[in-house]
Amino acid sequence: MRVGVSDYAQDQLGDIVFVEFPEPGDSFDKGDEFGSLESVKAVSELYLPVSGTISAINDALEDAPELLNEDPYTNWIVEVEPSDVSELDSLLDAEAYMKQLKGE
Repeated sequence: MRVGVSDYAQDQLGDIVFVEFPEPGDSFDKGDEFGSLESVKAVSELYLPVSGTISAINDALEDAPELLNEDPYTNWIVEVEPSDVSELDSLLDAEAYMKQLKGE
């Protein structure tokens, strides 16, 4: 499963200049901080939406973090092997995410 940021999030952050990654093999619980994004506006923590083990990081972002601004959906941050697939049911689809942003 790939984890990244939404277009809304990257827009709110502004120009992303640095990504702090976990190490492949690191394990986290749902909601744990696994890294951070530094932008021209702020540093924002990244939280894992499901429990699991980091299986890969997007190395391209180490040299070009701005790729997250250019296309956040193609340029994921980490790949995670979920440890509890039932947690996937709690993830929002695009429509539910947009409703949440609008406060509906």
